[in-house]
Amino acid sequence: MKGIYFIRWAVVLLLILYLPSLSASQELAAENPNKVEAAFLRNFSHYVTWPPGVFADERSSWRICILGNDPFGDVLDNTLTGRAEQGRSFEIVRADTLNELPNCQIAFVAYQDAAKRRAALASLKNLPILTVSDAPEFLQEGGIIQFHVGDRVEMSINLDQSRSVSLTIQTKMLEVSREVVENGEVRRWR
Repeated sequence: MKGIYFIRWAVVLLLILYLPSLSASQELAAENPNKVEAAFLRNFSHYVTWPPGVFADERSSWRICILGNDPFGDVLDNTLTGRAEQGRSFEIVRADTLNELPNCQIAFVAYQDAAKRRAALASLKNLPILTVSDAPEFLQEGGIIQFHVGDRVEMSINLDQSRSVSLTIQTKMLEVSREVVENGEVRRWR
């Protein structure tokens, strides 16, 4: 039993070391959770694998889209400027409606209205897009990653939905998640 806890904490420590913009202290999350969420959005490109063909070509940027009222402001821009993952830079696209949304690899669904959020998720449901939000019912609505913002930022993952759109989430992310939905059941990790 102690071995399992040691492995979990070792993985958490490795994630924190890999995410240099995240401080090991919890004050950063309490002070500005948007900074922590922005760093997570950037690093999802490292811990999630997309199916072939999601990029126009080998030089295409990662496209992170914010759907709805942008909660990040320039925090996301500052986090992604000059950064690259797997040889690809980042591009941020902000859209108020689904009609304005281009092809994205990651979509932060910022709608506060549950009906708008559910409609957006229904439209994105069969596309290989990593959907993310901090809305409380996001996983039940069909989203893939839900942030929990409190004293620190945590996440829960809907593994069923990620698999249905051919996104592979590394075990390292699952091990540091608060909850994981798999085969219709919620497993609590922390």
